[in-house]
Amino acid sequence: MAAALSMAGCMPPERPSGRLERESRSVQLGDARSVRVEVHMGAGELKLAGGAKELLDADFSYLTPRWKPQVDYTISGSQGTLRISQPEGTGGPRGPGRYEWDLRLNDKVPMEVEVHLGAGKSELTLGTLSLARLNLHMGVGEAVVDLTGDWKDNLKASIHGGIGKATVRLPRDVGVKVRAKGGIGEIRRGELNTRADAYVNDAYGQSPVTLDVNIEGGIGEINLELSDAPPVV
Repeated sequence: MAAALSMAGCMPPERPSGRLERESRSVQLGDARSVRVEVHMGAGELKLAGGAKELLDADFSYLTPRWKPQVDYTISGSQGTLRISQPEGTGGPRGPGRYEWDLRLNDKVPMEVEVHLGAGKSELTLGTLSLARLNLHMGVGEAVVDLTGDWKDNLKASIHGGIGKATVRLPRDVGVKVRAKGGIGEIRRGELNTRADAYVNDAYGQSPVTLDVNIEGGIGEINLELSDAPPVV
């Protein structure tokens, strides 16, 4: 499926042909105790964060019926798999067309998240999730990945840069270790300290929790920023 969806993201964009469609979707957790989440978006604007009452609360906006996102959820034993994907063979908007996904996941459900992006903008605010693993594959465009938060467990994250700019926000008070390999682009470490083959913050080795982040840069720019965790509401 991943290969097919990747090809879908390379299709030529379509012109909008109708009025703006808005759709809200919710998915209940069911009997699953942990969930794997897969997001495949060929072109558009993506927001991904926590705060859902159900497993998923989502709002979609699109100008062509063929762009209607596909949401599939299956459970095998105690493991759930949630897939949100752009339909095959659609290239997304061109010109003034709008294609927007606002996805909110449940903060309490243990999960792994994999995101494949084609072209566009994305904002991933993930510090409130019970997240054990993150895999992000960027395409063409701009992405912000915010990992600031009050982490209770370790995280392993892998970010594959594309063509464009990515900003990765990291917590000050939780141990962070970043291994970064640049492609043709540039990786800026900000306030992180250099230690052997990695960048670390002052809390690394001191806090009981560690965010282990591996970054492979593409043809673009990756900025690493330390930030204080947002207040708990």
